Amino acid sequence: MNIKPLADRVLVQPAPAEEKVGGIIIPDTAKEKPQRGKVVAAGDGTKDDPMVLKDGDTVLYGKYAGTELEVEGEKYLIMRQSDVLAVIK
Repeated sequence: MNIKPLADRVLVQPAPAEEKVGGIIIPDTAKEKPQRGKVVAAGDGTKDDPMVLKDGDTVLYGKYAGTELEVEGEKYLIMRQSDVLAVIK
């Protein structure tokens, strides 16, 4: 993939949504959007706000954060670094 986010943006691959909960299969229409994902590309930051996220970080983000895009059949979100709520270690 050859996408390089600019400035303070990151490209995140969302984690897959839950398929089963306690033995009950959840239909696609009832699945909640995942709120965690993996950073696959990060910009360089801005002069006032350096980039603290890096490729491979697992992050939590807001429910409606970012813009969805599809590249080569894979779904991604592109969002500002400030939309990321936390890094999971």
